[in-house]
Amino acid sequence: MTDVARRARIRAVVRRIPRGRVATYGQVAELAGLPGQARQVGYAMAALDVDSRVPWHRVINARGAISLPSADHSALIQRARLEAEGIVFEGDRVSLDRFRWRPRAAR
Repeated sequence: MTDVARRARIRAVVRRIPRGRVATYGQVAELAGLPGQARQVGYAMAALDVDSRVPWHRVINARGAISLPSADHSALIQRARLEAEGIVFEGDRVSLDRFRWRPRAAR
């Protein structure tokens, strides 16, 4: 699979994450048919412009945290966007039990 095709699959999954929900990098990879390729999801999200229409801010790590350094401008934007959607942080983490996206096909 080409890098272009891989990134298109990843973006298609991320576009499905509803407002007020998050998904982990690994979860996105799995749903995109790329099991074990969570890093590829990270690379695909990093390649997006901060103003992209793909809701990149809804993708977080398996600990429920934003992966970017906390002082990074994009990390501040990501947290603000998530909070604006009603996602609550407990310190630097989001409760995956409460806010993780569970697509119908995966239930």
